[in-house]
Amino acid sequence: MNLPVSPSRLSLAVRSYGEAAHAHSHDFQQLVLPLHGSMEIEVGGRGARLAQGCAAFVRQDMPHAQCSRVENRFLVVDIPTGTLAAEATDRLSSRRFLTLSPAAGHLVDFMALSLNDGAADVRSDAWLSLLLQSLGDDTDETGESAGRMERLLRAVRTRLGRSWTVAEMAAMAGVSASRLHVLFRQAYGTTPRAWLADQRLQEARHRLGTGTMSIAEIAGRAGYSDQTALTRAFRLATGNTPAEYRRLQRELLSRKQ
Repeated sequence: MNLPVSPSRLSLAVRSYGEAAHAHSHDFQQLVLPLHGSMEIEVGGRGARLAQGCAAFVRQDMPHAQCSRVENRFLVVDIPTGTLAAEATDRLSSRRFLTLSPAAGHLVDFMALSLNDGAADVRSDAWLSLLLQSLGDDTDETGESAGRMERLLRAVRTRLGRSWTVAEMAAMAGVSASRLHVLFRQAYGTTPRAWLADQRLQEARHRLGTGTMSIAEIAGRAGYSDQTALTRAFRLATGNTPAEYRRLQRELLSRKQ
């Protein structure tokens, strides 16, 4: 997919988000790209959780709102209207939520670091072209297959409490298990099982940081067999138990208030 970019004055910033903000809109387009943590966002009446591997495109004048109660950082790119070709704008705004391939993720990290050395301005247009091309490559790969993959990811994310197997995921995507592994390697640089484990962990982190649900119930909602399984996975990934993580998040929130 061709996604031309006209020379422009982009505005780039690393931002963190807190409690729910009122819906708002602006007269420029925006890319919201994850660096660390997660947040809930609603764009034009459709919602998603932005975290590693998932970004958002906000068209000009489109109402949107976001909130997070966990530590987070996002690279936000304000794009003057008219910078992107009409085809690109229509394609991105119809999807709104975009899958970031490993290549796209490296580009996001690169630009975040460039903001620190003062070189972002001279690199921004070329960087945006590369980023949009990487997103275009992801959407072009056998469009029908890509659409099935997106439906699979949405289904899994909304039903993490289910005991998903790779065979069930492959059947939902309409591909063989071996092909599903290839698609996950190409898009995310990981396996379906590892991706699922990461989604479960992100769900547990989110619920620990945003509510009062018991840890045992969170374990079930996130798809762990029991609280012990969640604690084992959580300690391995973060070095903390779920209870310790919840306490740290509450302390962080109280300091911000």
